[in-house]
Amino acid sequence: MANAYIDLDTLKFLLFNVHHVKEVLNQELFSEYDEDSIEMFVDSVKEFADKEMFPYFKEMDEHPAHFDDGEIVVHPQINQYMKRAGEMGFIGGPFSYDAGGLQMPVMAVNASTFIQEAANNHMPGYAGLTLGAAELIVHFGNTTLNETYVPHMISGQWGGTMCLTEPQAGSSLSDIVTSAIPDGDAYKIQGQKIFISGGDYQGAENIVHLVLARIKGAPAGTKGISLFVVPKKRPNADGTLQSNDVITVADFQKMGQKGYCTTHLFFGDKEDCTGWLVGEPNQGLKYMFLMMNGARIAVGRGAAAIATAAYHASLNYAHERPQGRELQRSGKKDASTEQTLIVNHPDVRRMLLLQKAVSEGSLSLVFLSSKYHDLSISAADAEERAKYKLLLEIMTPVVKTYPSEAGITSVNNGVQVLGGYGFCSDYILQQYLRDIRISAIYEGTTGIQSQDLLGRKITMENGKALKLLADEIKESIGEAMGHEVLIPYAKKLGEALQLTEQVLASLMQYAMQGDYQRFLADATPFMEFFSTIVVAWQWLVIGTNAQNALVTGAKKYDEEFYESKLHTMKFYFKYELPKTLGLSEILMDEEALTLNTNKKIFA
Repeated sequence: MANAYIDLDTLKFLLFNVHHVKEVLNQELFSEYDEDSIEMFVDSVKEFADKEMFPYFKEMDEHPAHFDDGEIVVHPQINQYMKRAGEMGFIGGPFSYDAGGLQMPVMAVNASTFIQEAANNHMPGYAGLTLGAAELIVHFGNTTLNETYVPHMISGQWGGTMCLTEPQAGSSLSDIVTSAIPDGDAYKIQGQKIFISGGDYQGAENIVHLVLARIKGAPAGTKGISLFVVPKKRPNADGTLQSNDVITVADFQKMGQKGYCTTHLFFGDKEDCTGWLVGEPNQGLKYMFLMMNGARIAVGRGAAAIATAAYHASLNYAHERPQGRELQRSGKKDASTEQTLIVNHPDVRRMLLLQKAVSEGSLSLVFLSSKYHDLSISAADAEERAKYKLLLEIMTPVVKTYPSEAGITSVNNGVQVLGGYGFCSDYILQQYLRDIRISAIYEGTTGIQSQDLLGRKITMENGKALKLLADEIKESIGEAMGHEVLIPYAKKLGEALQLTEQVLASLMQYAMQGDYQRFLADATPFMEFFSTIVVAWQWLVIGTNAQNALVTGAKKYDEEFYESKLHTMKFYFKYELPKTLGLSEILMDEEALTLNTNKKIFA
């Protein structure tokens, strides 16, 4: 069972061969690492996840985190995990040496967290949000805030969160009303926040909340939002902690990820909640987006991990479950023969191949985005850094959304592979399906990500990010054309790129006319169209690397490994990429059926 949730060879192939982490390690910022040290780290994480995470996965679902007498009760393994997360560098990995971190490439950090999330997706969020909150303090906080909070957070001794959502203000952050009133060198905070993941739990020494609030007299809307450090317990000069009037009033019981608590917090109910301003006033949303962009990639990574674990669970079942008999050439079944394993049935193989294509394609997206991030901060040339920053910008909504939406479809197919057993709680697929469903909602829904992609990222700097991405894809097409077996697939991807130009030309006419509502009305179908093409690109790159290994004989893995990658690439191009034709028809149809009008549509 230890290996039931992930194929480590595939992860390493994508990390070292397909996405060439060595190119990142060659940068001066990451010169302390080489491929061997990264591989050792990945192996140690897998060993830890086998022993300390995977065995508790089902148990955390059956015994959810819950609110009891003013506290959130979580599985006792959560506190053990946070301690080990600090010791093993799961929190401090990407931080600079000066900040007390390991100065590790995000490619390696995400490889580590992917393994953990595949093993038990209820646990890594506690460390992940602590990392993100500490990152904001490191980037924008003053020396006092850094010295007071960051070491305790990196060590896993204190947790961290980000607090955005309020009951009346979900995605519309301009409507938040949590207030901050100046009080000496600090502020008095008053308000409430909901849906706060990891917001409080029994046994945590302290939780450091990064809170969006409005200073009294600040401008209306998002322009008047500031960011504050608001700990559950405020540190005294002697190192002791005292209550900071941050109260957990309830939790949210969820359909999935039940071991990962989600809380409702009150700040300043007794008018004794102190917060410290991070950076400059009224810049809070700008600062928070640093964390939110990382969090969006993390959501995609988590969805890819769940889809991967579900794929391996359904694959294992398909190799063990006998059912029915294979059709003979005559089209009849021979009832006198033994039952065949369901993995031999074409429709089951189709569903398994879909799962493989989605999960491995999604992980490739995660590593690609991680590489763009690493190079955007480490490349020696300023122009190169700017290039990779733009590529990261356009990829962020895609890497958040594709693994989430396609991952749901993937896991749903995994349930179908198990048939009736997939619907039963005795088998793990139903849990994976419940767990992954939140991914399309976390950190901005699919609709929000889609509007971000089409409305901002596609058009940013007069389409420069899109052009850079197209150039990357064309370069990959050129490399694939060097292998005769890949030419048909390279051509198909080239045709899809041309189709993208047609679709955008059709949509941009509305933007140029100032009709932005019509321009963005079909942003979600555009996201599906665009991300399907981007993942086709990833599969062509994977196929090219596999074919190179087969042709040159430079094989780290056996021949079947590379053949399986090529087979899955072909599957994706046959079964998934053609869907873009139907989506393009939707996107270029001039009829607008979803815009609000005076007509009564809904009875």
